[in-house]
Amino acid sequence: MTLPSTPAEALLDTALGAISSGDGYRAILDALPVPVYLTDTDGLVTYWNQACVTFAGREPQLGQDRWCVTWKIYTTAGEFLPHDQCPMADAIREQRAVRDKVAIAMRPDGSRRAFKPYPTPLFDDAGNFTGAVNMLIDVSDAQAEVLTDQAKRCRRLASYTNDRQATEVLDHMAVDYEQAAAALQSA
Repeated sequence: MTLPSTPAEALLDTALGAISSGDGYRAILDALPVPVYLTDTDGLVTYWNQACVTFAGREPQLGQDRWCVTWKIYTTAGEFLPHDQCPMADAIREQRAVRDKVAIAMRPDGSRRAFKPYPTPLFDDAGNFTGAVNMLIDVSDAQAEVLTDQAKRCRRLASYTNDRQATEVLDHMAVDYEQAAAALQSA
């Protein structure tokens, strides 16, 4: 038996163990302090715990929401990420776990949360693909720190250049980074 290397992996192991144990998995998943949801083989959400609602700022729609419980998703660079291109969609299409991604969830009220998804395909005892589980770990504080550091770098670079146009661009970038960090910290 190998031990999980991170608290997130320990939570995922708990979720996976609960799902594989059969009918009682919902009570265990409902008790987890992190958003966890299940999809069918087409990516339609079939179950979500209450932490999903708290995180996403909305109640997912069973059988309607596909691949994700969040309202909208963006990359860490601020680009819109269609749900069919999110890590969970990749995990379902490719039937493999997807790790080491960070995305930004936008809630219906406009607030944002950075998160690390842990989409993992599920297989029955015969090896048939049966759907997927995803766990979302909120990393907003860490992401806000990265954005704040980027803003500081831009301001530092601007102070070393004599080019007015470069200074304006760097100052504008610093403001963008600061606003993105503030959006993550205000939620």
